[in-house]
Amino acid sequence: MTMSGLPISHALPPSLTLVSVGPGDPSLLTLAAVKAIQNATLISYPVSKEGNEGIARQIASAWIKEDMKQLPLVFPMVSESELLKRAWRESGEKLVELVKAGEEVVFLCEGDVSLFATGSYILLYIKAHYPEFPIRLIPGVTAVSAAAAVGTWPLAMQKDQLLIVPTPDEPRCLEKLLDDPDCPSRVIALLKLGSRWTWVRPLLKRKGLLAGSLFAKRLGFIDQEIIDASEVSASDMPYFSLLLIRQGQTICLP
Repeated sequence: MTMSGLPISHALPPSLTLVSVGPGDPSLLTLAAVKAIQNATLISYPVSKEGNEGIARQIASAWIKEDMKQLPLVFPMVSESELLKRAWRESGEKLVELVKAGEEVVFLCEGDVSLFATGSYILLYIKAHYPEFPIRLIPGVTAVSAAAAVGTWPLAMQKDQLLIVPTPDEPRCLEKLLDDPDCPSRVIALLKLGSRWTWVRPLLKRKGLLAGSLFAKRLGFIDQEIIDASEVSASDMPYFSLLLIRQGQTICLP
C-alpha cells in the first residue's frame, strides 16, 4: 500500500497481442494498435517466404523502432492443408515460447485480425493447446469498410443484409448467391477477386449488377484504385482486390 492508501500497481505479465493494421493506409491504424506496437519488446509479422518484408510490417513501419526485436514468420501462399497447419503450429509455438521468455510480443495482421486473417489460425492453435495463455486482439479497419469509405459508397442501409465472402471459384456458386429470392436487398462483398474477375464481370453485366458496383484494388497503397466496376476491363486482377455489389434498392431514400 502507498501512503495514500491506494494499492501499488504491478506490471502485467508478458503477453501476445494480435494487432490489426488495416488494409494499407498507415493512418488507419487505431490508437490501441499504435500503443500496443510501441509497448512491445518484439514485433512479429507474416511473410509469404523468407526474405520478404511483409505487407503488415510495411504498413506499421512508422511505429516500429529500428532497434526493436523483430521476427518474420513464414506462411506460404499454398493450398495444401498440411503445409498450412505446420506453419500455424510452428508459428504459434514460437510466439508462446517468446512470451514465456519474457517478451511482450505483437503479431501484426493486415486488415482486421478476425476477418480472413492469418492471426485467427494462430489464435485458435494457441487457445487449443495453451488455454490459459495471455493473448488479446486489437480490431481494425477492414478492406470492405475502407473501400466503401474511399468510394463514398454506403455499405449497408436500413434492412440491407451484408454478406462478406471470398469470391467463389465457380460462376454457378456466385450466381446462386445473386439469385437468392429470400435476399432481395443485400450487399455482397467479394474478396480476393484475382483472376476470377474475368468471369465475374460478364456475369454481373448479364444480371444488370455491374454498373453501380464498386471495384477496389490495392487499398491504402500509392497505386490504389477505387472505381465503378463497369469501368474495369475483364482481365486478371491482383489478389488484394474486391468488389461491392448492391442488390435491389433500399426502401426509403432521404
